[in-house]
Amino acid sequence: MGEKNNSEHRSQFLSASALQRLFVEFTIREKWFVALILGGFVVAALAQYHLGLAMAVGFIFASYPVVANDSIQTLGTFIASNRDVVWWKKWLFIGGIFAATVTASWFLYNGDVSYERLTTKGFEEAPTAFHYLQLTAPLFLLMLTRLRIPVSTSLLILTAFATQTSTIEKIVSKSLTGYVIAFIGAAFLWGLFTPLLEKMMKSSPAKWWRPVQWVTTGVLWSFWWQQDAANIAVYLPRSLEWWQLLGFISVIFLGLGIMIKAGGERIQKIVDEKSYVVDVRSATIIDALYALILWYFKIKSKIPMSTTWVFLGLLSGRELMISIRSKMKGKRSIKGALKIIAIDAGSAMIGLVVSLIIGASVSGITF
Repeated sequence: MGEKNNSEHRSQFLSASALQRLFVEFTIREKWFVALILGGFVVAALAQYHLGLAMAVGFIFASYPVVANDSIQTLGTFIASNRDVVWWKKWLFIGGIFAATVTASWFLYNGDVSYERLTTKGFEEAPTAFHYLQLTAPLFLLMLTRLRIPVSTSLLILTAFATQTSTIEKIVSKSLTGYVIAFIGAAFLWGLFTPLLEKMMKSSPAKWWRPVQWVTTGVLWSFWWQQDAANIAVYLPRSLEWWQLLGFISVIFLGLGIMIKAGGERIQKIVDEKSYVVDVRSATIIDALYALILWYFKIKSKIPMSTTWVFLGLLSGRELMISIRSKMKGKRSIKGALKIIAIDAGSAMIGLVVSLIIGASVSGITF
């Protein structure tokens, strides 16, 4: 019933006829959040004319929404399956891995925390001036996150800085490829092993599953930062001083603590509504497959990509195969899974359209 209600709510959101009513309801219900966002637009307007201040504001604006929006990918199943663990232990664990990952990049790549993702043609030069929409792009991301829309942070933020159409095309192409590979991989894995997994789910997990899951999540979390640190670092110099690295780590570490204590941002519901994600065994398998895919794309090229699309492809392929096997037993309809897949894909496309509009408005690039 919860899955049905979530799907109906999101379908209602995507209906154009209901958009105005939902906007009014959202404004009334989230008045403090709306006030915060409006304040951010004002701060961006004042900061855009001073390079140093604009860098700091853009970085701060990008830090939390990037982490909160993308938490569903790397930490979503971890949060869902570890609600019995006190929040600060999870915070120190994921915060420590984040700090170690970006620090390693800083040492290895001469002050670059993005694992050379920003050496891609079109991003190699740090901004010497900021457009208003470049500073407010993270605010749009934060609003979409609040509405539980799985937006690609790579596309929404990096598109605003791209200087060449070919760069954006490569990011979109790599992201779509990631979605397809993740979808097929998840469908194959769950199609092959679902009977075994269903048998496993009938009993309580062995104690060793929990440490295995934490290790798997840690590896995935590190690979994710190697891809997505560029979405925040794009506002900063391409080579950071030690004190800038310390500031980078401190702000994001604090944001992670806020998110973990809250149990994940509202977009966490996209993970919670999927089948069996609260089981530590299923969560571990999801994270392991996702980490493998990110590792493959990391070594394939330095072009940034949407890890959000990869994750949605993984969950969609898994959900579809679980539904197909359940239908074969007369237990479940495929229609519900197809509806969830369509809504997730439609939401991601909304983010893509918003990203392209912002990119075109900033740089004048035509698509």
